[in-house]
Amino acid sequence: MAHKRKALVLVNVGTPDDPGSRSVRKYLTQFLNDKKVIDLPWLVRKLLVNIIIIPFRKRRSSRLYRMLWQEGGSPLLIYLASLVDKVSGLLPGHIDIYGAMRYGNPSLEKILGSLNGKEYSEIKVLPLYPQYAESTSGSVIELVNRFTEKAQIKPRPLIIEEFWSHPSFINCFAENIRSYLPGKFDHIIFSYHGLPLRQVKKIHPAHKVEECICEKEMPEWGQKCYKASCYGTTRLLAEKLSLESDRYTTSFQSRLTRNWLSPFTDETIKRLADSGVKKLLVVAPSFVSDCLETIIEIEQDYRDLFLSKGGKELILVKSLNDSTSWARAILDIALADS
Repeated sequence: MAHKRKALVLVNVGTPDDPGSRSVRKYLTQFLNDKKVIDLPWLVRKLLVNIIIIPFRKRRSSRLYRMLWQEGGSPLLIYLASLVDKVSGLLPGHIDIYGAMRYGNPSLEKILGSLNGKEYSEIKVLPLYPQYAESTSGSVIELVNRFTEKAQIKPRPLIIEEFWSHPSFINCFAENIRSYLPGKFDHIIFSYHGLPLRQVKKIHPAHKVEECICEKEMPEWGQKCYKASCYGTTRLLAEKLSLESDRYTTSFQSRLTRNWLSPFTDETIKRLADSGVKKLLVVAPSFVSDCLETIIEIEQDYRDLFLSKGGKELILVKSLNDSTSWARAILDIALADS
């Protein structure tokens, strides 16, 4: 009996169409005006984003994107297209795969719209964010649900909200780290993208972020907490790599203010350098594709910071990107029951 056709949509955050100021402004306008990203009252968000942040940030962001840009375009887009091709080659013939961006192109709305009328028996959406956060996975979920109602997409897409603890993700990332011979480094930093403390507090308002036990173990109230799942990811990777607890640190990067998750990666790097650490390995398990935050912030800015403080070597573990092992892991994560 022939299989009914199914669809899988991989979604990453997005990228400008080019590193020029106009494209960067357009991208930042869409990204930063998302109420899930900056969760402030509508008027406050509009004034903050459009009057203050974007006018002052677009020029610097454009410069950073020019540094990031490759011959084929944005790394995020290059890796997504290549990953879709690799997963497609591993899929059974009755499953189609698509790549989309939450902001920018290829637009998630357009991809979802193109699925209507193709008579799929199942549509799955996999946001490429291992740890759930309202500003990442939550934004994708909100858009998919809103667009599904508006366009009357059938069947209703199934959304995989997180996969930080999935064995295939952990095994894949651990193998990637292992290829860098972590034993030859003095210390390992697991650096995750930061998040405002107020967004974490919304997940479990009855439990203070500063007093939570999630740095040591997963609490029962932490299942949808970004901070808890980041520390959970570190523990699983450390266990898989047989790392002793004094050999690694969990920290958070890309903060805008001090009211974000800590310890901060830049301050952790300074502390480690001051303590005599000379060789530092940095892993970024909240990113499955290399981007501004890994290629520029970690591999360039943090390396320069470490060297300026007396360190000798800072190496970034490249992300999963479009590796064949990651493509196989995606099959396990998304299609186990398809």
